[in-house]
Amino acid sequence: MYKVLSDKRTILLLVLPGLLIYTFAILFPIILSVYLGMTDWSGIGRPNFVGLENFKKIIFSDTTFWKSLRNAIFLALAYVFVQHPIALTFAILIDKIGGRAEKIFRTIFFIPCVIPVVVTSRMWVSLYDPQYGLINKILDFLHLGFLKQQWLGDTKTALISVIIICMWQGFGWALLIYYAGLKGIPEELYEAAMIDGATGVKLYTKITVPLLQPVIKVNFTIAIIYALKQMETVYLTTNGGPGDASQFLANYLYIRAFNSYQYGYANAISVLFVIACLAVNILFQKIFKPENYEF
Repeated sequence: MYKVLSDKRTILLLVLPGLLIYTFAILFPIILSVYLGMTDWSGIGRPNFVGLENFKKIIFSDTTFWKSLRNAIFLALAYVFVQHPIALTFAILIDKIGGRAEKIFRTIFFIPCVIPVVVTSRMWVSLYDPQYGLINKILDFLHLGFLKQQWLGDTKTALISVIIICMWQGFGWALLIYYAGLKGIPEELYEAAMIDGATGVKLYTKITVPLLQPVIKVNFTIAIIYALKQMETVYLTTNGGPGDASQFLANYLYIRAFNSYQYGYANAISVLFVIACLAVNILFQKIFKPENYEF
């Protein structure tokens, strides 16, 4: 067996299928996208090479692109500083409850994740509706009618309304990942700390959070990449409107490619989109270095 595995031709034959799949399914589309991003192709006929014109236009004069990126950053910050602290808190509470209640709450919080995005998006559109939506009805009931809004139709409230929907839809995943991480922490560590006099919040700040750093890193990376590539919810609720108030990168790319027939320009956006995702990944690798996991 060792003789077979040490043969270079055998190794090449074993690696070749995976290498071919990677080349044609991932590497080739990226290279093709870079090339098409340097053309003014409309999706029909032969592409005309324009060099870096699309990239210059996007970076220096496309305000919608920058607004879309800004909205994605807002969503990422909402995930990191609002959704995840709440998800971690609920994961700790559910972990401590134990018994049948633990399973029930775990299931309840994960329900939004198993419902198709199109269903939850239409449900929230109904809730936000200015005429018959439940949110405005509740405000009326509480005698807070002056707070009633056209939540998805007003430039002041559209973005925050979409962000709330996205956070609600992804809350179960964030909670589940933290919950799984908590289950991997040995109970003996808490018992030893309590013998040494540690109690309450100190147990979580000195044991739980440091040991969950790899989980937090994964969760944050997933959340930020998800914010950058957010599309379905935006398309199904506001389609980026009103104006560009709730526009996001992936939805803007789709509009350019399939509504405006600027396929080359859309590919240039997708290339910058990939670069942004890689930059985020590198940034998190720097922030969460392996040695930082020690405590």
